[in-house]
Amino acid sequence: MGAEPDIAIRIRGLGKAYRILHGQEKHTTLGEAIMHRIRHPFQRLERETFWALRDVDLDIKRGDVVGIIGRNGAGKSTLLKILSRITEPTTGEVDIYGRVGSLLEVGTGFHPELTGRENIFLNGAILGMKRREILRQFDAIVEFAGVEKFLDTPVKRYSSGMYVRLAFAVAAHLNPEILLVDEVLAVGDAEFQKKCLGKMKEVSTQEGRTVLFVSHNMAAVEGLCGRAILLANGQVETQGHSATVIAAYLEGLARRAEKSLRDHTERRGSGRARFVDIRILQADNGLEGPLMTGRAGEILFEFSTPLAGITCQFTIYNEAGTPVCHCSTALSAPGDSVSWPTQRLACVLDPVLFLPGSYRINAALYDAGELLDHIEGAAIFEVVAGGLAGRPLPETRSYGSIVIPHSWRSLAAEETGHHPAVVQIIPRQGVSD
Repeated sequence: MGAEPDIAIRIRGLGKAYRILHGQEKHTTLGEAIMHRIRHPFQRLERETFWALRDVDLDIKRGDVVGIIGRNGAGKSTLLKILSRITEPTTGEVDIYGRVGSLLEVGTGFHPELTGRENIFLNGAILGMKRREILRQFDAIVEFAGVEKFLDTPVKRYSSGMYVRLAFAVAAHLNPEILLVDEVLAVGDAEFQKKCLGKMKEVSTQEGRTVLFVSHNMAAVEGLCGRAILLANGQVETQGHSATVIAAYLEGLARRAEKSLRDHTERRGSGRARFVDIRILQADNGLEGPLMTGRAGEILFEFSTPLAGITCQFTIYNEAGTPVCHCSTALSAPGDSVSWPTQRLACVLDPVLFLPGSYRINAALYDAGELLDHIEGAAIFEVVAGGLAGRPLPETRSYGSIVIPHSWRSLAAEETGHHPAVVQIIPRQGVSD
């Protein structure tokens, strides 16, 4: 297939299938596995073919910055792994015109036994760069990553944040024509994330490189990407201008959240216990409806089976898809009554600190580390303007997503160490009033 001059990546009929075995028991020791085989010699495991990607057709132009969005399990990371040549496709064709630099999940791309310095040169060599080309970018990589003191330390001893900083710096500075970045930026701190987003914008606008960016942060996607692709169940649901695609994604999340939890089919976990109801209540009257900033609210969870000592947790996201807060029974106070068997739990938010807007909840249920149930977009709720400390809050969304209770006090001069300036007027000699 001939390459068009403005095409960086062409995908036709792409599919990736995995075979899943059902009925396979978990064994902690080799002896348990052998005994199970002796006791059940004729047990047959059911095989299922799961398509992580199917019938994907895409054209990515040179210099485009494209956001790839979708729910967990939509196929986003699988697509980037195929483009990075980490995973082989099952069907279809992928034509890539240019060198590819990729930053996927932590743990890929570097040899753990090699030092940071050695991995920089190794990655450059894999990209086909000569040593002098790598040396030309070496100082910029080290400065961007901020790992000068650890250059000669094996990367297996790096923290996840250090690893990601160096991995991104290598991927962005070793001049690949195509840069693939997965959601690993969530590992870094806010300042480094800002640097990464700025660098991706720089390499696309100033250097004309192509960037594919997988993220759950809709604000970052809209700010960085002119175009977006929405994947759902391994297929392209829609593509186009990023703001339009993001709106379609968030609208879909809202529709799913409005369904009864019993009707949710897109959920993960063993299913030994499941969420059957999640409701958002006003604490003062117990009614469902919008919460108000500054007043108490409750999030009520109901399960299919009574359980003791479970971990119920949820993350709240704003309209842009940015996580705002995370709550968990594992973080609850010692006096909270979550230890005995129950089918219902209530998380009390007193007061509600969210600013006016629409919010959604992803909920998960664990028992001794076993994931029982996980639902994205399990519930949505609205927050209306209220007040804190007896003062009304402005009905605006330009101040972020939460308001933090705070107070102000004026400091006396002796507390600050500063003293007011003393202005003296001294008459000049020989001048009288």
